Amino acid sequence: MAEKKTDKAKTMLAQIAENPMGRKVVLVIGLVGIGLICLSSFFSLDSTGKSENEESCVSQISAEDYAQQLQSSLEGLLGKIEGVGDPTVLVTLEKDAEQVYATEEKISTQTAQSNANDNRETNYIIVKDANGNQRAIKVTEVQPVVKGVVVVCSGADNPVVQQNVIDAVTTALNITSVKVCVIKAK
Repeated sequence: MAEKKTDKAKTMLAQIAENPMGRKVVLVIGLVGIGLICLSSFFSLDSTGKSENEESCVSQISAEDYAQQLQSSLEGLLGKIEGVGDPTVLVTLEKDAEQVYATEEKISTQTAQSNANDNRETNYIIVKDANGNQRAIKVTEVQPVVKGVVVVCSGADNPVVQQNVIDAVTTALNITSVKVCVIKAK
């Protein structure tokens, strides 16, 4: 049975090879396949299904945008606490987001008669991507550190509401209460 299938396939391939139109069809199909492979390199996807450009845009958020996201999230959260009213939040940050890249370190020790010298050389680990571009391997991105938070709300004159706001902010941002200021709105 298997021999009949292989004989049939050989016969079909022989017919295509003998027919000039069949050869042209195979050639066109091959060229289209090569063209699609070349085009796919322009739209390369990572394992999550996002293109490299989309990924870099997502991960490249400025400190200002990060602070605004925190502010709007906190305003939404604090607005749901009983007695707060309509809060306005200001978040200040110590520095921008920081990219951490993979490095390799070479240590060489030179020993002389009276002392020893350690020389350290640190280099980034560079790889080539599918397009032939060289890139450093990004290990992680460290988000900016919150310097302080100011909350202005109508319920700040109530000590219970004020403490609830401080507790919510310190828990949400994992900061100490010293970095949170709650003030009554006009």
